[in-house]
Amino acid sequence: MVVVNGQREDRISIHDRGLAYGDGLFETVALISGVPQHWDLHLQRMARGCERLGLPFPAPEVFARDIEGLSPPPARCVLKLILTRGSGGRGYLPPEAPSPTRIACLLPWPDYPATHVTDGVTVRLCRTRLGINPFLAGIKHLNRLEQVLARAEWREGNIAEGLMLDARGRLIEGTMSNVVLIFNGSLHTPSVRDCGVAGIMREVVMRECRAAGMSIIERDIGWQEVREAQEMFLTNSLIGLWSVRCVSTPEGQFTYGAPEVTRQLRACLSAQLPGTHA
Repeated sequence: MVVVNGQREDRISIHDRGLAYGDGLFETVALISGVPQHWDLHLQRMARGCERLGLPFPAPEVFARDIEGLSPPPARCVLKLILTRGSGGRGYLPPEAPSPTRIACLLPWPDYPATHVTDGVTVRLCRTRLGINPFLAGIKHLNRLEQVLARAEWREGNIAEGLMLDARGRLIEGTMSNVVLIFNGSLHTPSVRDCGVAGIMREVVMRECRAAGMSIIERDIGWQEVREAQEMFLTNSLIGLWSVRCVSTPEGQFTYGAPEVTRQLRACLSAQLPGTHA
């Protein structure tokens, strides 16, 4: 089921700037028993993105009505929201008074193996690198070609995610996730000030850690440090929290030890992690 600008339909104009130029934003939200998880945080990020791109931000009740217009959701599914600048003439110049396009749709919950949570995952280092652009860093804009190319680098079923560096060789994120490393019990996550997405679950983990008195540091992380960490885990709004057990690189593989800190953190945050629910 899809709702476009409040109407039940599944088509947009071929002149829509989201289609032509990636001129817009999106959010991927866990919908549990009909309730959007971390809804305020998703709306806040979209509002920041609208401010950055110069897009009118619809009132939260407008999105709420769009969601109500969808079919009754199953107990657990994915809500995807897309906001574009709407239709415009040929050329990059945005219309002076845009009429945004809103799209809301329900998608099935991803069928990730339960072992991703219980046993951890294997990831690989991607060749594709993220370009540095502080103006677009952090927001979830529609231009995802870097992630598409990175995800196209593997089809092996045993690889759950790909790690992406930026043009300077710093670890930034996964193709669909944020990354946290643990050094001697201290949590560290890559800065997304130059590129990458400021993920919602990343924000939740940082907030809850700090509320519990745990240290979590945002900083630049070089690739060599990734090898030196004791643990790594991935986060996003659907997977919750996956520990990483093995990293595959062109030079070979390296592994992490038992994810003790990660397990403790997952237990503390279980109510905040919809991806951990059976």
